[in-house]
Amino acid sequence: MSHDGSRGGRRRVVIVGGGFGGMEAAKRLKRADVEVTVVDRHNHLLFQPLIYQVAAGALSAGEVAAPLRHMLKRQPNATVLMAEVTDVDVDRRQVVLDRGERLDYDSLIVASGGETSYFGHDEWSEVSCGLKTLDDALDLRNRIFGAFEEAERASDPSEQDEWLTFVVVGGGPTGVEISGQLAILARHTMNRDFRRIDPRAVRVILLDAGERVVAAFSEPTSATAAKELGQLGVTVREHAMVTDIDSRGVTLKVGEETERIATRTVVWAAGVRAAEIAARVARGAGAESDRGGHVTVNPDLTLPGHPEISVIGDAAKLAGADGKPLPGLATTAIQQARHVAQAIRNGEPGASKPFKYFDKGALAVVGRGRAVCEVRGRRLSGPIAFLMYISVHLFYLGGVGGRRLTTGLNAFQALFGARESRVIAGDLKSVERSAPTQPTVAPTTQMTTG
Repeated sequence: MSHDGSRGGRRRVVIVGGGFGGMEAAKRLKRADVEVTVVDRHNHLLFQPLIYQVAAGALSAGEVAAPLRHMLKRQPNATVLMAEVTDVDVDRRQVVLDRGERLDYDSLIVASGGETSYFGHDEWSEVSCGLKTLDDALDLRNRIFGAFEEAERASDPSEQDEWLTFVVVGGGPTGVEISGQLAILARHTMNRDFRRIDPRAVRVILLDAGERVVAAFSEPTSATAAKELGQLGVTVREHAMVTDIDSRGVTLKVGEETERIATRTVVWAAGVRAAEIAARVARGAGAESDRGGHVTVNPDLTLPGHPEISVIGDAAKLAGADGKPLPGLATTAIQQARHVAQAIRNGEPGASKPFKYFDKGALAVVGRGRAVCEVRGRRLSGPIAFLMYISVHLFYLGGVGGRRLTTGLNAFQALFGARESRVIAGDLKSVERSAPTQPTVAPTTQMTTG
């Protein structure tokens, strides 16, 4: 079955993915003479930079997600379909959905985002927690607070230690943020909640295979982040390569030495790959994609020989002015979306001018009013960086009226260890259940300064 989305001969634009890039492209086409269809398997835009606070019980799911339909309700030329794109018929210019429907397009924008990568060890997904979707965050929240309950109930000291040890794998912004929040949660928020255990005895261990955490930042900023994590009580282990994860611990290699950390809760924040549909589009169009599924695009973000197909955000592979691949950030996707949408507004099937990325800096919060920031070569840390973090994230958090104020106040309180919701959805049997085995998809990885 084919759905012809055109009205009155209007050009049809199909956008795969309702993340920052996809939704920015849709909104930029509001006054264009086109019919826009946004397809996403979720019905919301997930505000990825704050999802770790849902996992820590600091924010509710509704505070970090905006319904796609609500965001486009005043845009008559836009339609939203909650569906999964399974294939793209490049020759017929049709997008194939999970129930067999076909959507005709004149212009296709692939903004499918990224998903968790376990570097070839997909079995680790069953014994660790990713942090890419709302399901991930809620699952991790159950595990975190369930771990304290299990520790309170355990009579064996070694078993208590396992439940009170949290290992975060990956020293990028997400890993730094969740490990800092876990330390705050244990040492400041829950320190008087239990009678048989002392939450302040919790160990939060951050493992990173590289030389330093938040490696995208300069060495001084990275060192500042590691120091402030240490002050919060996080043990930062660099040059630590994880070789195995099971339900009772993590095995790692440091140099020639092999170690094991006994733990019941492992947070995986180490790898991201492009969503699978991006590689399928590349194969259909005869384009190249790397091992991480990122599609090599022309300088204008189109695919070779297919000016009607544009790939943006985490799905795209394009070098910047410095010769390095553009970062997988929300602002990268947003800038690329504007570039493509402007060309379509002008009557082109896609952009024909080279895309120029403007680096607006990067931010990461450590916790309790601590953050690190780099903007155009300037390094900031401490309260100033923290206030900038809050301001920038509220700027990008839209979709529903009042969301910025409510979420901003709640996030501000949460970063100082207040307002955590310690409710466990379900019973303790759910705490040890396997994490979702389906790939977790998210449109972007980390926010930058606006």
